[in-house]
Amino acid sequence: MNIYDISVTMENGEAYQLDRYKGKTLLIVNTATKCGLAPQFDELQKLYDKYKAEDFVILGFPSNQFKQEVATAEDAAEACRMTYGVSFPMHEIVKINGKDAHPLFKMLTD
Repeated sequence: MNIYDISVTMENGEAYQLDRYKGKTLLIVNTATKCGLAPQFDELQKLYDKYKAEDFVILGFPSNQFKQEVATAEDAAEACRMTYGVSFPMHEIVKINGKDAHPLFKMLTD
């Protein structure tokens, strides 16, 4: 299995395989809208704006494992868009570590 075989789900419930990003540079980030580091979204958006024309994509994955996220993935994406101007793809709320971690994060940490 490779990263392109993994399915993920957008904040709106649309599932897709990461193979849509084959040939692109990916930055996969765990996000938290209620974290003290939430201003990182400004810098991530600037990075995305600077390089997206060069096939660079940021994929945001909120997680509430650390109790720093809003109730739903749609709420998290909306907060990122309204507060920080985020336009890169945001996804469902996932677990990023432990036995129930999303397969993407299991692969990234193995």
